[in-house]
Amino acid sequence: MTPQTPFPARVPDLSGVRGAVREVPAYPFTPIDVPHKLDQNENPYDFPADLKRLATERMLARPWNRYPDLHAETLAARIAAFEDWDPAGVVLTPGSNLLIKLLTELGGIGQTVLTVSPTFSVYTLEAQMLGANLVQVPLNPDFSLPVEGLKAALRDNPPGVLYVTQPHAPTGFVDAQAAVRELVEAADGWVVVLDEAYYQYSGTDSRPLVREGANRLSLRTFSKAWGLAGIRLGYALTSPTLAEHLRKLVPAFNIGVLAEAALEVALENPGYVQERAQEVRRERGRIQAALQDHPLWQVLPSQANFYLLRTPDAEAAYRHLLDHGIVVRRQDRLPGLTGCLRVAVGTPAENDALIAAARAFR
Repeated sequence: MTPQTPFPARVPDLSGVRGAVREVPAYPFTPIDVPHKLDQNENPYDFPADLKRLATERMLARPWNRYPDLHAETLAARIAAFEDWDPAGVVLTPGSNLLIKLLTELGGIGQTVLTVSPTFSVYTLEAQMLGANLVQVPLNPDFSLPVEGLKAALRDNPPGVLYVTQPHAPTGFVDAQAAVRELVEAADGWVVVLDEAYYQYSGTDSRPLVREGANRLSLRTFSKAWGLAGIRLGYALTSPTLAEHLRKLVPAFNIGVLAEAALEVALENPGYVQERAQEVRRERGRIQAALQDHPLWQVLPSQANFYLLRTPDAEAAYRHLLDHGIVVRRQDRLPGLTGCLRVAVGTPAENDALIAAARAFR
């Protein structure tokens, strides 16, 4: 092999890269290889083996040399049937993170992205990189929505995108429906995104609220309860009018036939999703009960497939768990989350390992 020519040692002139992109840090994640991976809110179980075989058979039967649907219309129709939604109001991308980027392009550039603090980091990263006016209102001390503060921000800023996450990330909190409705109804003229990535674990459903306004959108994913994070598919449920505008920003042919085959099989066999969500709820309660008398660590209430573990020293707690083969996510640098780690609900065996490690901490 011919040796590669190294880049010059001098500092490169990258003035062609927008300053907002240069200044924003990369997405904050570094993979760590340990036996118990509880740091990414994943489903701890793989797609069922029999369904994986069926999906593989369908993949092999389809031509790979032809472009897929322009905007995954066939799959969108299947999702619409599953969700009882108008197919014209379904928009698909490879992962809901991409939809967040496109929603920021749709309503945030030169306008406003409004959310709470702390919040899902992708909202803020995309807003900052795309030069939106980012406005964050601190959560209430109990992690509930600061409805009055958000309503004031809606009045005081030019319209754009409002993100309302139910259950909330990273706290797992679910607000009263009356509070969510009050906020959504105050956001006239805004693009209102109800991010429901974890709704199967909380039993909540914002579709009725979304149906009441053409400016509203439910953001959902196959990465969590469906156990298909490796396939990468997120989707929006919204009005045909808003979907038409959003679809203008979606790259053509962005869902391949391989992902399409896997997702068709999943939609035809959704029973496993509810079974696994029920197990998560049982395990979440078991973990909280097992650690309720811990002298130093506290499991905070959650309705998602993760929970916050509050400790006196997040660094020491994180290292202790890592020494026991468990990786979690530090959240202690976020406002209002001093000492907190975010922990995904794993398999019963993984949760046993977490409980044992927590009890061993002194």
